Amino acid sequence: MNSIRKKEPIFKKKRFRSEEKKDMISGYLYIAPFFIIFTLIGLYPALFSFYLAFQKWNGLSPMTFNGFGNFQLVLTDPLFWKSVYNTIIMGVMGTAPQLIVGLILAYLLNMAFLKFKSFFRVTIFMPYLTSMVAVALIFSVLFSNHESSLANYVLTHLFGLDPISWAASEWGTKIAISLMVFWRWVGYNTIIYLAGIQSIPNDLYEAATVDGANKFQQLWYITIPMMKPFIILTVFTSTVGAMQLFSEPTVFLGADAFTRDEAMTIVMYLYRDAFRLQSFGTASATAIILLVIITLFAVINLRLVQGFGRKKRGVQK
Repeated sequence: MNSIRKKEPIFKKKRFRSEEKKDMISGYLYIAPFFIIFTLIGLYPALFSFYLAFQKWNGLSPMTFNGFGNFQLVLTDPLFWKSVYNTIIMGVMGTAPQLIVGLILAYLLNMAFLKFKSFFRVTIFMPYLTSMVAVALIFSVLFSNHESSLANYVLTHLFGLDPISWAASEWGTKIAISLMVFWRWVGYNTIIYLAGIQSIPNDLYEAATVDGANKFQQLWYITIPMMKPFIILTVFTSTVGAMQLFSEPTVFLGADAFTRDEAMTIVMYLYRDAFRLQSFGTASATAIILLVIITLFAVINLRLVQGFGRKKRGVQK
């Protein structure tokens, strides 16, 4: 009897381990489709692109090892550095204002006295849902080279300036594309900021009101420090999006996009090498250089935002 009683826990333990193993296998099977698709669509192309960066290949002939020749060719090309300059300038002009304006709009949309909040929130978010074809049509009319375009009408009649050939001048093109980026993405960041503001407890604002803080002081000392995780998220995503600028210049300039140096971005340079010049080796090298640039700018922006948060806390003390 004693031997039988001793064997019962062992049997239950083995059965428990068997059930645990079945649950573990079932869990892996549920998540397996994601990893399989990610490997085929994400991981394999990335590894192949890294391998291709050291090869000379036009897509048809056999690959030949080129070492760092592709990187040297890209880094010594003046057009590449022009594309880096254009990407940074249009990225700063298009993304930095939208982060500031998005935070202000989110703060205003959260005001208690504001009526028709749902209408304004949907209206602000609509540009993000608009197709690029519609965006191209809208901005081609707004920033037409003709003197009667809306942008030139505002310049000439309200500010007394001369009309600008927006699609023919370097800074006119950069300004128009930056405004397109701003118009399309400001609503996206506004909604993220609005969600962050609504997660802040109202007790903080009530206590600040009792202490005599006005709305600006509440925004500066409560809202912005508490919004730090959301600001870091938008800064990171905006930095990555700015460095990957492609759709806006191509739809604004149309067929002339890849022949205009003043609007050439890094991704457009990459696309031109790969699908117009059939130089997949230099295109892959450009992609790796772009990854390094994105990482560098993302780290710098995150450091600046985190440092701003620490400075704010130091002031409050």
